[in-house]
Amino acid sequence: MYENKRLGFLFVLPFVLGVLLFKLFPFVMSFALSFTQYDLIDPPQYVGLENYRELALADPLFRKSLGVTLLFAVLAVPLRVGFALFIAHVLNFRLRGINFFRAAFYLPSILGGSIAVAVLWRFIFAKNGLVNLLMTQVGLEPIAWLADEHYSMWTIVLLFTWQFGSAMVIFLAALQNVPASLYEAAECDGASKLQQFWNITVPLITPVIFFNMIMQMVHAFQEFNGPYMITEGGPLSSTYVLALYIYDQSFRFFNLGYGAALSWVLFALVASLSAISFWSSRYWVFYAGEKEPRK
Repeated sequence: MYENKRLGFLFVLPFVLGVLLFKLFPFVMSFALSFTQYDLIDPPQYVGLENYRELALADPLFRKSLGVTLLFAVLAVPLRVGFALFIAHVLNFRLRGINFFRAAFYLPSILGGSIAVAVLWRFIFAKNGLVNLLMTQVGLEPIAWLADEHYSMWTIVLLFTWQFGSAMVIFLAALQNVPASLYEAAECDGASKLQQFWNITVPLITPVIFFNMIMQMVHAFQEFNGPYMITEGGPLSSTYVLALYIYDQSFRFFNLGYGAALSWVLFALVASLSAISFWSSRYWVFYAGEKEPRK
């Protein structure tokens, strides 16, 4: 069975080459470029830590985009995870035609990053768009969603939340693995539906909640399509997230060295927040088979 081991290595060779060429090589090169001044025309010039010193001490736009990115993540991640869990809980009931609704609710995750949806979103939140039309019908004043810095962030947050399909599918799989006997026992003891959800469902799916929180946090810090296609970072840089700033520095101003430094700051930020999340998980994430809380 294991006589021809080279054949197995031959099968995994495309994957290994893909990782080396498209993952590891750009990873190392971007780190090296972060210590240089490079504009795609002239050869890279080594400048040491100058790029990092500039973004830390002499770049107010970096601090602005970093604050916008953190605000976006704080608003969007809990909304997407919470909404995905709510929809998954609703779709977990055995009803006629439920498979159709499961597919329909997953559809936004497929279409959410497309140009057509961005155009549709701009139309919905335009001055004379659908949202303002509905607001005027109930006697409310229309809002300049895309032109007011106090409301523009919410258009991006809602688009990010709307693409909850992948998290919903994972939650749905976790909910279907919760033993029905636990709900039956709780119902015999007089527990309400809310008590059953909070005391049975949530503790049993905390590993899945933790996984979705980490994944959606990473996606939030990498969010680019929404701010780029809908608001273009405006108004007054209120939606100018860090990924959009990296794109402008690298491919609009051709300052690739500085863009690489910005990308590594973003990577360090995501890695740090992920490490903190893993550390905190020992206090609220419960895995099957554990008898004592982890310390």
